[in-house]
Amino acid sequence: MPFDIMHRSKIWFALSLLIIIPGIISMFVNGFNFGIDFTGGTIIDMRFEREVTLPEIRNTLKKYNLDNATIQLSGDVTNVEASQDVMIRTIDLEENERKAVMSSLKEDVGAYTVLREEKVGATIGGELIMDAVMATLISWVLIIFYVSYRFEWRFGVSAVLALVHDILVVLSIFSFTQKQVDSSFVAAVLTIVGYSINDTIVIFDRIRENLKLHFRRGGDIYALANRSIYQTLTRSLYTVFTCVFTTFALYWFGGDTTKDFAFALLCGFFSGCYSSIFIASPLWVTLRNMSENNNSVKKTPEPAEV
Repeated sequence: MPFDIMHRSKIWFALSLLIIIPGIISMFVNGFNFGIDFTGGTIIDMRFEREVTLPEIRNTLKKYNLDNATIQLSGDVTNVEASQDVMIRTIDLEENERKAVMSSLKEDVGAYTVLREEKVGATIGGELIMDAVMATLISWVLIIFYVSYRFEWRFGVSAVLALVHDILVVLSIFSFTQKQVDSSFVAAVLTIVGYSINDTIVIFDRIRENLKLHFRRGGDIYALANRSIYQTLTRSLYTVFTCVFTTFALYWFGGDTTKDFAFALLCGFFSGCYSSIFIASPLWVTLRNMSENNNSVKKTPEPAEV
């Protein structure tokens, strides 16, 4: 007999809350490690006396925990691997910190001439963040309406709650680990949302088909949901493993600037696969049972007066 997922829904909800509730507390207490896209920072343009490479610059910046800085080499061709002209964009540095970094670059990499040095504001401002949040909320409302039209309202609400679950899990992990949150993190969250809703809809579509073909009134809705999940389980696992293998390669072999982006995707893909199976479907069953119980209470005739 297959493992019963539906009757253990309280366990799956509790496991998620064990991450989300401490995560929300951490968001208020510790906050996030916002990158220069959110906080602004310092730009330094320099020209070295010889051609230098990205690893040389980044190894020096690592000494000051600045390995997440944006480093650009300029040259006559695109994707240049070495250049005399280097632009460094990093967090806002105090005068003594900036002098220490510049001194280390001269000792470790070589002599240079500073072409430009200035402080810049955040590229992602508060207004842009609010616009992104509003767009996300509107998309969730539209998902509920569309899924309600194609399926039923309980499917739509369950799908959106699963999306909220995935976003909260990723935010919680980044608050716990204090990994940098920048524009690439925003892109990763949007990618996770698209992946998660797709996987959830596949399972819901199978539940809908089984409801039409194999379900009789008063039947076991738990057994039907379990059967639907197992019928799509192979597809869900193939999808998540393919995404995880590719993303792990990006995390392991990619540069330092892509590690946080890939890490966010890894967390989101695992959470999305988990929520589609263990959160969204049990939520739908719970909402369905609540609706049926309310309807049965309304239909129960009141006792006749004697």
